[in-house]
Amino acid sequence: MENDILELLEKNSRLSFEDMANMLGTTKENVEDTIKRLENNKTICGYPTLINWDKTDKEGDYVTSLIEVKVTPQREQGFDKIAKRIYHFDEVKALYLMSGTFDLLIVVEGKNIKEISSFVSNKLATLDCILSISTHFILKKYKDHGVVIDENTPNDERIIITP
Repeated sequence: MENDILELLEKNSRLSFEDMANMLGTTKENVEDTIKRLENNKTICGYPTLINWDKTDKEGDYVTSLIEVKVTPQREQGFDKIAKRIYHFDEVKALYLMSGTFDLLIVVEGKNIKEISSFVSNKLATLDCILSISTHFILKKYKDHGVVIDENTPNDERIIITP
């Protein structure tokens, strides 16, 4: 039942304990106790709200970038030590250890491209274990956290040609 509660919360964190209990065939108290335990052991880390900022007057007030970073892992601490240094920067919204051609993926938000550029050159690039950095800017979001943001995306109307 724990995973069922987590899945319900992931889809809609505004569901009441009573509604979840009815959906899962259990008691409100059982749901409430389970959620409290999951919050205490940090399985549930927060309840963020997904906002389409393009529909607000904040549109254009920020830029999001994805920064790929290749680093030299620290002896006996691997990537954890450098990750900790990076995730403490206020500009960093998310940080992931990745497989593939780069080691870390950093999600950074700033007021404009110049602010993100300043973060990369003055804070990130100055860390001694950084080998390379590749910065990409998000131009438009179509889907985020499993939610379609832009319903007005035109359908692919190309003609299918088969041999």
